[in-house]
Amino acid sequence: MPTSSELLPSWRPGATRDAVVGFLDAAAAVPLRDRLACLDNEGTLWCERPTYVQFDFFVDALKTRAGQDPNVAEVPEFAALLTGDRQAIATIGLERIATALAGLFAGLTPAAFNAAVQQFMARATHPTLGRPSRSNTYQPMLELVEALRRLDFTVAVVTGGGTEFVRAISQDLYGVPPEAVVGTLIEYEYRRGDDGSPSLLRSTGIIGAANEGSAKLANIQTQLGRRPIFAAGNSGGDREMLEWAVSGDGPSLALLVDHDDEAREFKYVSSAETFAEPEPITDVGRRLGWTVVSMADDWATVFAD
Repeated sequence: MPTSSELLPSWRPGATRDAVVGFLDAAAAVPLRDRLACLDNEGTLWCERPTYVQFDFFVDALKTRAGQDPNVAEVPEFAALLTGDRQAIATIGLERIATALAGLFAGLTPAAFNAAVQQFMARATHPTLGRPSRSNTYQPMLELVEALRRLDFTVAVVTGGGTEFVRAISQDLYGVPPEAVVGTLIEYEYRRGDDGSPSLLRSTGIIGAANEGSAKLANIQTQLGRRPIFAAGNSGGDREMLEWAVSGDGPSLALLVDHDDEAREFKYVSSAETFAEPEPITDVGRRLGWTVVSMADDWATVFAD
């Protein structure tokens, strides 16, 4: 079996890689039942700029719907998106816009929504990088996921995005099964057909809060049933998850991805979408002693082939 360091060929030698390898070596002594790793998706496992891939998926569906029915473009939320009116988008607010976009798929079965996501991902291209959207996963993080899996970790994706969208692609992109995806949950409506057969249909409501901040902890516990000893994130929406991962006894690691590579990706400090942060997450990570990954310095390769 390859050593921990051999499993991370895209990580440059240095303190960051040493910290990751040190954790992997120490985790071999952790009981199997405690080996849970939780990784954020957007900005941690794949590129989130200039817009989230899930947002692109909904806007793509909106454009298709507007082409079929021009009246759709008269809905204020949709008109703002279709015209790119940032002022109108800010005035309307992300919550109303997200609800309106979710309505485009209301009444679909889980299988139909899953197929729509996969069809979009098969043709979607990043608007500035010019790469297929599905290829914008981070090679070093894929190597880390594989290293965790070789140690028999349960690897979960814990995202602020919609659970069902990520479930449609998680197995293919990360080898993570749908049941190991924890995200913002859509409500389903139970229906019984004329022939008596049952069905579940998507609605526009969500269950509980958006999966950011402390909501990630509650959803990890309720859906996975245990605290992770490894967590990776990139924004203030991941802070509580990273803090929780290193709050117990024994080996643990909080990994924060810092987007400081303008040449190969983007340069920015990630922030939460649903609440204001009193302190930049990179400052928080360094202050709390997390392992902060410099994309520019620590990764020899950014994107998977």
